Amino acid sequence: MKNILVTGCSSGIGYCVALRLKERGYKVYATARNEDDLQRLRDKGLVAMPLDYADPESVDDLANELMLRTNNDIYAVFHNGAYGQPGAVEDLSRAVIEEQFASNVFGWIQLTNRLIPLMRHVNAGRIIFNSSVLGLISLPYRGAYNASKYAIEGFADTLRLELMNTNIRVSLIEPGPIESRFRANGLIKFKQHIDTEGSFHHQQYKTQLARLEEEGVAVPFTLPPEAVAKKVEHALSSSRPRVHYYVTFPTYLFATLKRILPASWLDRLLLKVAGDK
Repeated sequence: MKNILVTGCSSGIGYCVALRLKERGYKVYATARNEDDLQRLRDKGLVAMPLDYADPESVDDLANELMLRTNNDIYAVFHNGAYGQPGAVEDLSRAVIEEQFASNVFGWIQLTNRLIPLMRHVNAGRIIFNSSVLGLISLPYRGAYNASKYAIEGFADTLRLELMNTNIRVSLIEPGPIESRFRANGLIKFKQHIDTEGSFHHQQYKTQLARLEEEGVAVPFTLPPEAVAKKVEHALSSSRPRVHYYVTFPTYLFATLKRILPASWLDRLLLKVAGDK
């Protein structure tokens, strides 16, 4: 029974992945920030532990507890906990950008660096990062999130090269729209950090807010979180896991278009997709 750490399991992708891997016979250690969510995970038979990626002490505490619970035997980690901070780049303060990167990048790499020595000791392991189609292409008013996912892509590519002579494999999962609380959480951060009325972009923000506040409106090509879980399972079990796992039609499409279209053509298409042209 291999020990797997899955982060961000309060809902959506993390919750689905944790339960699926448990059903497949893995020993799953699932994280969340709130005690109510942790208890719900325990009720499902998962080993639940608190983790707040934005807090360096929380990351270290989680790593230490995980090492004790598993006797330093960690086969894999699936990094998933993240949020998307909406807003035009010129409206993002340094503090807001740092908060985005603390949750989406810094904590992920800090935890990875704690686990790599354990994997090196047995010369085996899997490091799986949940990236995004927005780690491949960018959309307007998502600059902080775009940048955080581009950063994860860069770290993952570098780690893969640095671990090439080991049996530790690094994979990127790249979803497009997935059923989750991602939009609802983004709306909270939008209202918390962006001065919509005082911004040059206030008219565009009205459209953005209306879109985020719509309930029950399906985004085209959205898939359930099980689509991601299937990719994670392959990355864990395959003798030759892929470097990139695309999920949903938009991810396949834009990964291809980025390679073949001139940048100016792609920019116009992305503005149209975002509803800005």
